[in-house]
Amino acid sequence: MKVYREITIADFEAWAGAVVTRGRIIEAGKEDEFDTLIEELYPDGIDETGLNDILWFDDEWIFEALGITDEDEDE
Repeated sequence: MKVYREITIADFEAWAGAVVTRGRIIEAGKEDEFDTLIEELYPDGIDETGLNDILWFDDEWIFEALGITDEDEDE
């Protein structure tokens, strides 16, 4: 059974490697931009495993799309 619910990245409980990516998005203040990006890419929604996988394995693409750089991490 799949259950879809509307959440934001701030409310999403990431696991494994996705935790770091989620944290950097929030620390950079890019939550709204990330939520919009995911809504545009997945207008019919995405399940939690799919979202976690994007955060975990596509972190470089996410940071580039959101304009998050290594300098942001140093601040």
